[in-house]
Amino acid sequence: MEKIPVTNLIDKFGLERLNEEEINNFIEVSDIKRPGLELAGFFDYFTPERVQLLGRTELSFLKELPPELLEERLNKFFSYDIPCIIITRNMEPPQPVLDLSKDSGVPIFSTDYSTTNFMSLLSGYLEAEFAPEVTKHGVLVEVYGVGLFIRGKSGIGKSESALGLVKKGHRLIADDAVVIRRAMRDTLVGRSPEISKHYMELRGLGIINVQTLFGAGAVREEQSIDFIVELEKWDDETEYDRLGLNEEQREILGVTLPLVTIPVRPGRNLAMVLEVAAMNYRLKNMGYNAANEFTTKLKDELNK
Repeated sequence: MEKIPVTNLIDKFGLERLNEEEINNFIEVSDIKRPGLELAGFFDYFTPERVQLLGRTELSFLKELPPELLEERLNKFFSYDIPCIIITRNMEPPQPVLDLSKDSGVPIFSTDYSTTNFMSLLSGYLEAEFAPEVTKHGVLVEVYGVGLFIRGKSGIGKSESALGLVKKGHRLIADDAVVIRRAMRDTLVGRSPEISKHYMELRGLGIINVQTLFGAGAVREEQSIDFIVELEKWDDETEYDRLGLNEEQREILGVTLPLVTIPVRPGRNLAMVLEVAAMNYRLKNMGYNAANEFTTKLKDELNK
């Protein structure tokens, strides 16, 4: 998202408005600013494009300033293009703050949260809103707590495999289109587009509602993506990995994920194979690798 209307914060956090001017401001960055140095007179590295947060420390400092100095600092502060000011702990700001915010068209709000708690909540919200996003074709399911992003050509059996997993007690996040955002530096989170949430397309049956058929426990709003499963048509001429020593990877939004390619042919129980893939992934994260163990034992036997 390129920018967020300041009015979104009112509903999201239940903020109380301290001035009644019309709000047309937007937030364009995810960072938050506590302008202590600026209120002390140092504006060299001020970042006015951020949401400005005033807590007990800042307000106590302002109340100690002589009236002339207070007016000088606030005039300088409000001369910048500020998206909004939020005051924590429902504290009362000095009257000049309210007057100048009205004159400069800067919305000012109040919350009963402590400064630290509110900063954490607001930071998490803004980071999520401004996180890079991309929509990819595929199916996202949660299996034993592992996020499987199932990909492959149209008609290969992605949805049928996901339905088999749902019947086994696992959960569907998205079918056909997965909206992926980078939540942190090395974490991807996927969700369904709003229009197709909880729906699945099955060839020959059409559209089904997974939540209606299997209950609320069969779906989930979003899920971190742990690895990718690529389904492809079985080819007798292709040499497939028999041991699992060759670990493939794929990059999405700058995050590298492990990838497993599974060949598909009639009669193969893909739901069971995907369950095993999820369990094997968890074991590898815990430090156990069956392929490495088997190879080591084989080498020992050959050496003997």
